[in-house]
Amino acid sequence: MPALLNPVLDLLTLRGTVTEAERITARMRRLRIDGDQLAGLDVRPGQQVRVLVTGLTLRTYSVWRYDPSGVVELCVLDHSEGGPGARWGRTVEAGEPVRLRRPEGTFTLRPEAAHHVFVGDETAAVAFGAMLAALPEEARISGCVETETAADRLPLPHAEHLDWLLRTETSLPEAVRRLAPEPGGVAYVAGEARTVQAVRKVLVQEVGWDRRAVLTKPFWTPGKRGME
Repeated sequence: MPALLNPVLDLLTLRGTVTEAERITARMRRLRIDGDQLAGLDVRPGQQVRVLVTGLTLRTYSVWRYDPSGVVELCVLDHSEGGPGARWGRTVEAGEPVRLRRPEGTFTLRPEAAHHVFVGDETAAVAFGAMLAALPEEARISGCVETETAADRLPLPHAEHLDWLLRTETSLPEAVRRLAPEPGGVAYVAGEARTVQAVRKVLVQEVGWDRRAVLTKPFWTPGKRGME
């Protein structure tokens, strides 16, 4: 990246350094990013950051864990489509500098809800992890999380309250039909764009949820640039 861009990027991004990079599931790496500029940020569970993965290419990742002392942790999935974000997550190592935007997004935990329902895939599980970690032990939790294999399951807090699915065995919409969570809480639905819409339709039209109580976030869709 040309040095002459640095003053502009300093206005738009925060600097950090990758200090840890480890395999956390079969296809996902946990990246710890440390930096003085990352201290004291306002981070709500479920928010995301945009990272400069190569040149001026930005990719968006949910925050797995945040420490106000100046630590942001991400979990980056190695998508089979192999876009620039997947390549960066696969190859970046400790010691490399990183630029990222401030946390953003409205797909966040609603702590006041009487019931929290989580529905999504591997990409959604990262945001779910931050949300679940912020819930107390007595919180009412249910949901369905779909992965390619059992080795793709992230270690989520409150995982015993979730139904874990394999993609080859059932679909998320069908799993939600079986779960049939009664209305009255908040549903967090995220992952592949078309699946997100199908699950939302089941919750609203078949199970009777108020559409305003179903929060959705399409994280990826096959073949769409920037969402591979």
